[in-house]
Amino acid sequence: MRSLLVTNVRPWGAAATDLLITEGRIAALSAPGEAVGAGIDHVDGRGLLALPGLINAHAHVDKSWWGLPWVSYGGEPTTQGRIAHERAERDRHGIPSAGISVAVLREFLRNGTTAARSHVDVDLGLGLRGLAAVREAAQELGGAVQVEIVAFPQDGVVRRPGVLDLLDRAAQAGATSIGGIDPASIDRDPVAQLDGLFRIAERRGVCLDIHLHDGGELGAFQYELIIDRTLRSGLQGKVTISHGFALGEVPPSRQEPLLDRLAEAGISWSTVAPVGSAPLPWRGMRERGIGIGLGTDGIRDLWSPFGDGDMLRIALGFARLHRLRTDEDLTTAVRLASSDAAGYVHRGAHDLTVDAPGDVVLVDAENVPDALVRSPRRELVISAGRVVVREGEVLV
Repeated sequence: MRSLLVTNVRPWGAAATDLLITEGRIAALSAPGEAVGAGIDHVDGRGLLALPGLINAHAHVDKSWWGLPWVSYGGEPTTQGRIAHERAERDRHGIPSAGISVAVLREFLRNGTTAARSHVDVDLGLGLRGLAAVREAAQELGGAVQVEIVAFPQDGVVRRPGVLDLLDRAAQAGATSIGGIDPASIDRDPVAQLDGLFRIAERRGVCLDIHLHDGGELGAFQYELIIDRTLRSGLQGKVTISHGFALGEVPPSRQEPLLDRLAEAGISWSTVAPVGSAPLPWRGMRERGIGIGLGTDGIRDLWSPFGDGDMLRIALGFARLHRLRTDEDLTTAVRLASSDAAGYVHRGAHDLTVDAPGDVVLVDAENVPDALVRSPRRELVISAGRVVVREGEVLV
């Protein structure tokens, strides 16, 4: 692998810098003109703003209709209704398939995402077919997007006998996490669902990522169950709650003790920051070291026609939902979608620093807040030292 020297870029809006990537990792940052040597390819950064590759902490790359003819919204607008509609319609649209996942991952790349945690449906109708499709898609793109797979039981766990066995097989087959969904309102037996999921996680050494849409006190009750089970099983730092709307809905007297216990259990959060949801207590979460990851959720799928795979737009949605205004807070929103999300894809570090992955995004912006509010075209995207997008055009 040849080294790549990216000259004249402004990391996080700082002074002009040359950035050397060797063997897929950042080897040096130096003043312009200092780094020279044989066998080095050069890219002129033109004084553009440089960000680390964006990280999508909650995606569903197996079930989009991106690139297909328009699919009109249908079915009932409830969680149960969306599940039923998707199950009835997915085969007609060829969902899942490697081709669909390739199309989604290419849009991720176009928008600067170089790593993603993707929930992939595992159910009695699909078996593990979706996992194979997503892996094939990632390989077809030569690993330009690192994809971490969560085996996800969208249709429920204990209410569908055989799903726990499928999740166990998925963990054996290389899924880095297994998922759950609304233990109370979907399975109507939260203890049984969580017991089953935690047994697999303990046995197979994988992480857990549990969709939890239930609001208010019902959601908070399930957080307590998850916290207790995490501490008892010794899985601190290996459990994520996705969506988790209830955390922003309960009163401060309920919220503060929950935050303390979530921090004790090392439980992280991922959110799409949807319009109309209650703002998260994000400052309290960061003060306690509770991870917050941002994600696109599904894009153009049978749940919703919205989404384009742009993590800067997701970060902007987070900023607007939480009424962020200062440059510092707006920059934090971008960090949530990039450097701060390293753990969601099992990276120890992910930033424009020595020894971090050679994932770099260049945009024509004055500073980070300007990039956030305008979401300009990604002029150059580099993944592990390889140029994969130039002037908005995907090269893989």
